[in-house]
Amino acid sequence: MSEHEATRRNVLYGAAAAGLAVPILAACGSSSGGDATGSTDPGATGDGSSSAPGGASGIKTSDIPVGGGTIYPNEKIVVTQPTKGEFKAFSAVCTHQGCLVAEVKDKTIDCNCHFSKYSIEDGSVEDGPAPKPLPEKTVTVTGDTLTVS
Repeated sequence: MSEHEATRRNVLYGAAAAGLAVPILAACGSSSGGDATGSTDPGATGDGSSSAPGGASGIKTSDIPVGGGTIYPNEKIVVTQPTKGEFKAFSAVCTHQGCLVAEVKDKTIDCNCHFSKYSIEDGSVEDGPAPKPLPEKTVTVTGDTLTVS
Protein backbone atom coordinates (compact mmCIF):
# COMPACT_ATOMS: atom_id res chain seq x y z
CA MET A 1 0.00 0.00 0.00
CA SER A 2 1.43 3.35 -0.98
CA GLU A 3 1.68 6.38 1.24
CA HIS A 4 -0.73 8.18 -1.12
CA GLU A 5 -3.47 5.53 -0.61
CA ALA A 6 -3.16 5.69 3.15
CA THR A 7 -3.56 9.46 3.05
CA ARG A 8 -6.63 9.20 0.80
CA ARG A 9 -8.11 6.56 3.14
CA ASN A 10 -7.44 8.82 6.16
CA VAL A 11 -9.10 11.71 4.36
CA LEU A 12 -12.15 9.56 3.59
CA TYR A 13 -12.33 8.33 7.19
CA GLY A 14 -11.99 11.91 8.40
CA ALA A 15 -14.75 13.10 6.08
CA ALA A 16 -17.03 10.29 7.21
CA ALA A 17 -16.32 11.10 10.84
CA ALA A 18 -17.00 14.80 10.23
CA GLY A 19 -20.27 13.91 8.50
CA LEU A 20 -21.34 11.98 11.59
CA ALA A 21 -20.14 14.66 13.98
CA VAL A 22 -22.53 17.34 12.68
CA PRO A 23 -25.77 15.40 13.43
CA ILE A 24 -24.36 14.21 16.76
CA LEU A 25 -23.48 17.77 17.79
CA ALA A 26 -26.92 18.97 16.70
CA ALA A 27 -28.46 16.30 18.90
CA CYS A 28 -26.55 17.74 21.86
CA GLY A 29 -28.71 20.85 21.78
CA SER A 30 -31.51 21.54 24.22
CA SER A 31 -34.22 18.89 24.26
CA SER A 32 -36.53 21.26 26.11
CA GLY A 33 -37.14 23.34 23.03
CA GLY A 34 -35.42 26.28 24.69
CA ASP A 35 -33.66 29.02 22.82
CA ALA A 36 -30.25 30.58 23.36
CA THR A 37 -31.55 32.45 26.42
CA GLY A 38 -32.32 29.14 28.16
CA SER A 39 -36.01 29.90 27.95
CA THR A 40 -38.81 27.87 26.44
CA ASP A 41 -40.82 31.11 26.17
CA PRO A 42 -41.07 32.08 22.49
CA GLY A 43 -41.57 35.67 23.63
CA ALA A 44 -38.44 35.78 25.82
CA THR A 45 -36.01 38.47 24.83
CA GLY A 46 -33.02 37.30 26.87
CA ASP A 47 -33.11 40.39 29.07
CA GLY A 48 -35.67 38.96 31.48
CA SER A 49 -38.55 40.69 29.77
CA SER A 50 -41.07 39.07 27.50
CA SER A 51 -43.02 40.24 24.51
CA ALA A 52 -45.93 38.11 25.69
CA PRO A 53 -48.41 39.93 27.91
CA GLY A 54 -48.03 39.16 31.62
CA GLY A 55 -51.19 39.92 33.48
CA ALA A 56 -53.99 38.28 35.41
CA SER A 57 -57.33 39.12 36.93
CA GLY A 58 -59.49 37.48 39.52
CA ILE A 59 -56.66 36.62 41.90
CA LYS A 60 -58.00 36.35 45.45
CA THR A 61 -56.10 38.35 48.06
CA SER A 62 -56.37 35.31 50.34
CA ASP A 63 -54.26 33.32 47.84
CA ILE A 64 -51.24 35.51 48.54
CA PRO A 65 -49.57 34.76 51.90
CA VAL A 66 -48.35 37.67 54.04
CA GLY A 67 -44.55 37.76 53.87
CA GLY A 68 -44.60 35.51 50.78
CA GLY A 69 -46.14 35.22 47.37
CA THR A 70 -47.67 33.07 44.67
CA ILE A 71 -46.29 32.34 41.21
CA TYR A 72 -48.67 32.21 38.23
CA PRO A 73 -46.56 30.44 35.58
CA ASN A 74 -49.12 30.64 32.76
CA GLU A 75 -49.25 34.42 33.13
CA LYS A 76 -45.51 34.62 33.89
CA ILE A 77 -46.10 36.74 36.99
CA VAL A 78 -45.44 36.46 40.70
CA VAL A 79 -47.65 38.29 43.20
CA THR A 80 -46.32 39.03 46.69
CA GLN A 81 -47.67 40.47 49.93
CA PRO A 82 -44.64 41.85 51.80
CA THR A 83 -46.84 43.21 54.60
CA LYS A 84 -50.52 42.67 55.33
CA GLY A 85 -52.63 44.41 52.68
CA GLU A 86 -49.64 45.51 50.52
CA PHE A 87 -49.57 43.64 47.20
CA LYS A 88 -46.80 43.71 44.61
CA ALA A 89 -46.44 41.93 41.29
CA PHE A 90 -43.42 41.23 39.13
CA SER A 91 -42.49 39.37 35.99
CA ALA A 92 -41.78 35.73 36.89
CA VAL A 93 -39.06 35.58 34.22
CA CYS A 94 -35.58 35.58 35.78
CA THR A 95 -33.40 38.39 34.43
CA HIS A 96 -30.37 36.08 34.27
CA GLN A 97 -31.30 33.64 31.49
CA GLY A 98 -35.06 33.76 31.17
CA CYS A 99 -36.08 30.81 33.36
CA LEU A 100 -39.33 31.11 35.27
CA VAL A 101 -38.86 31.65 38.99
CA ALA A 102 -39.72 28.53 40.97
CA GLU A 103 -40.73 29.49 44.50
CA VAL A 104 -41.30 32.23 47.03
CA LYS A 105 -39.81 31.55 50.47
CA ASP A 106 -37.99 33.39 53.24
CA LYS A 107 -39.10 36.75 51.76
CA THR A 108 -37.40 36.07 48.41
CA ILE A 109 -38.52 35.04 44.95
CA ASP A 110 -36.18 32.23 43.94
CA CYS A 111 -35.06 31.00 40.53
CA ASN A 112 -33.78 27.44 40.69
CA CYS A 113 -31.95 27.55 37.33
CA HIS A 114 -28.92 29.42 38.68
CA PHE A 115 -30.08 30.33 42.19
CA SER A 116 -30.88 34.01 41.77
CA LYS A 117 -33.02 35.49 44.54
CA TYR A 118 -35.19 38.60 44.38
CA SER A 119 -36.83 40.70 47.11
CA ILE A 120 -40.60 40.21 47.52
CA GLU A 121 -40.80 43.95 48.34
CA ASP A 122 -39.39 45.51 45.19
CA GLY A 123 -38.06 42.70 42.95
CA SER A 124 -34.45 43.78 43.52
CA VAL A 125 -31.67 41.20 43.25
CA GLU A 126 -30.80 39.75 46.67
CA ASP A 127 -28.39 37.04 45.48
CA GLY A 128 -27.14 35.19 42.43
CA PRO A 129 -26.07 35.95 38.92
CA ALA A 130 -29.20 37.95 37.97
CA PRO A 131 -28.05 41.28 36.49
CA LYS A 132 -31.13 43.36 37.30
CA PRO A 133 -34.42 43.35 39.26
CA LEU A 134 -37.59 41.61 38.16
CA PRO A 135 -39.74 44.09 36.19
CA GLU A 136 -42.61 45.34 38.35
CA LYS A 137 -46.25 45.04 37.25
CA THR A 138 -49.24 47.15 38.27
CA VAL A 139 -51.55 45.65 40.91
CA THR A 140 -55.12 46.88 41.33
CA VAL A 141 -57.05 45.76 44.41
CA THR A 142 -60.86 45.67 44.20
CA GLY A 143 -62.36 44.30 47.39
CA ASP A 144 -60.76 40.87 47.86
CA THR A 145 -59.65 40.53 44.23
CA LEU A 146 -56.40 41.53 42.53
CA THR A 147 -55.82 42.45 38.91
CA VAL A 148 -52.26 42.54 37.57
CA SER A 149 -51.32 44.34 34.39
